[in-house]
Amino acid sequence: QVQLVESGGGLVQAGGSLRLSCAASGSIFGINAMRWYRQAPGKQRELVAADNTGSSLYYADFVKGRFTISRDDAKNTVDLQMNSLKPEDTAVYYCNANVQTATSYGMSYWGKGTLVTVSS
Repeated sequence: QVQLVESGGGLVQAGGSLRLSCAASGSIFGINAMRWYRQAPGKQRELVAADNTGSSLYYADFVKGRFTISRDDAKNTVDLQMNSLKPEDTAVYYCNANVQTATSYGMSYWGKGTLVTVSS
């Protein structure tokens, strides 16, 4: 069984920075795409950034130039460095990954989320 665990959320003032981390564990053969999503109250969950093996990085327009996604395949982790945070960045941030296992070429797994609150 595969598990994703996020960490690094918290309260920060506008203009500040946070670094989120996500660690994947279990019987993992490989990881394809690794992504960060977020969901604010009353809004749909939206893709923030993605790092796909063999593909270019993706950033949503609303975070481009401020956030940086990075993955460490040796550790099966993906981080999201968030700079110049804005109050509208307040949301629960979720880690998502398509994981290769003994029974799947790329099953989707989700973490439980970590709350980021940006005050003005």
